Amino acid sequence: MARKYNVAVVGANGAVGEEILAVLGEIDFPLNKLVPLASARSLGKTVLFKGRELPIQELTNTVFEEEKIDIALFSAGGDVTAAYASFAVEAGAVVIDNTSHFRMNANVPLVVPEVNPEDISLWRETGIIANPNCSTIQMVQALKPLDDAYGLIRVDVATYQATSGGGKTAMEELVTQMQDFFAFKLSESEHKKFPHQIALNIIPQIDVFMENGYTKEEMKMVNETSKIMHKNIEVSATCVRVPVLRGHSEALTLTFENDVEADKVREILSHAQNIVILDKPKESIYPMPTTCVDMNQTFIGRIRNDNFRKNMIHMFVVADNLRVGAATNAVRIAQKWVEMEGEKS
Repeated sequence: MARKYNVAVVGANGAVGEEILAVLGEIDFPLNKLVPLASARSLGKTVLFKGRELPIQELTNTVFEEEKIDIALFSAGGDVTAAYASFAVEAGAVVIDNTSHFRMNANVPLVVPEVNPEDISLWRETGIIANPNCSTIQMVQALKPLDDAYGLIRVDVATYQATSGGGKTAMEELVTQMQDFFAFKLSESEHKKFPHQIALNIIPQIDVFMENGYTKEEMKMVNETSKIMHKNIEVSATCVRVPVLRGHSEALTLTFENDVEADKVREILSHAQNIVILDKPKESIYPMPTTCVDMNQTFIGRIRNDNFRKNMIHMFVVADNLRVGAATNAVRIAQKWVEMEGEKS
């Protein structure tokens, strides 16, 4: 009989935690027991899993050992990961962490299963596998098959990132501001999650600015792309927050070692894992945030050659940041880990 696993979801009642539960409920995962974890403030609350209400348990130093956890999916923020991941590892669990805390640790694999699944095998060194930044995940899914075909040398990307990237309170801030707009009191509306009003606005800042003039979010895309793809690719990113609830969009300009044709790019990407091509611009068919909500695929369209350089291509990439950019990728890592561990036994 195939082994089944005890799985803990840390931050189970957060935006990403809820999506992890939803994704786990949609697939045939070899689950023995699911343990939703959160801080003591959440005791008495429940989360929904496969139509059942599960009580939230308190995240403690000992809960991973007490519940005999095999896989611990962390999505409660970097501080929580820093404080509790080691206890999960000591209890014998593999930690799949959705925060930025371990991403650039040289000893921790940073994984997108469609791109570098082989890196999962390195988990034993620390007991931890890191989930990349949401905007990085959907981008490298598009980059990998084209790099294999043409030799990618540079990426210029502008992102249009939904408020859900800032968590539940960020989404609530957008909704509240829109309600205030229709009540003719937007000027009185507060902004706490963003440096400016987000309703009816775009903000060309995500996270803090670094000394080089780029934001921390932008540098995540630069550094994580090279680590995931095991290649020093030039990446320049401009990350923008837009008044959308779910779904990150990216305008990509890709430069290759070799000449590239748009039709061939469509063909290559149409055969890539978990990618859907929506590219009939004359019929107004292209990816949009509304296309991707609650979906586990990455959508690509507006694929076109550069007007001046034969080795450049442009495209538009959209994915649900709470799913593909977080929960779905984490669950896919868990699935691949289970598969690889099963091959060893």
